[in-house]
Amino acid sequence: MACVIRRWRVSDQERLAEMLSNPKVLDNLRDGLPYPYTPADGETYIRSMLAADEDKTFAFAITVDDRAIGSIGVFRRENIHFRTAELGYYIGEPYWGKGYATSAVKQVCRYVFDHTDILRIFAEPFARNAASCRVLEKAGFQLEGTLRSNAVKNGAVLDMKLYALVRA
Repeated sequence: MACVIRRWRVSDQERLAEMLSNPKVLDNLRDGLPYPYTPADGETYIRSMLAADEDKTFAFAITVDDRAIGSIGVFRRENIHFRTAELGYYIGEPYWGKGYATSAVKQVCRYVFDHTDILRIFAEPFARNAASCRVLEKAGFQLEGTLRSNAVKNGAVLDMKLYALVRA
């Protein structure tokens, strides 16, 4: 079964709360998300993504059978990096290992390169997150390096990897 990326709908708030109330998902994301994550938190996030500047924020639900199973976004940088954007994504745990993240990454990158002037999309997964690193590699991203001692997550100092995909 294939996944499709689509614009968020406020009605996705329950699914969003379900996925983001899982510590295994949160352990691979940046800090700042409430825990437990409630449907009200989901509604706030979805409304902010729907209201965001459409030239700077490209945020989508990852869906299977039109049900949200994850989130993916590409966010334009500023200043001299205005033609560069950062990619972020996650998939709910029941959907891990099924190829959905790779498919969604390919879809969102194609969308951004087809509809904007962005030249480079990068991602910075935790180095320990081998699954996310594989997703990026399978989607055509190149490993540019390891960012040593680049983050503190749950009290641990972590390395991150820097991957990028450049417009062909």
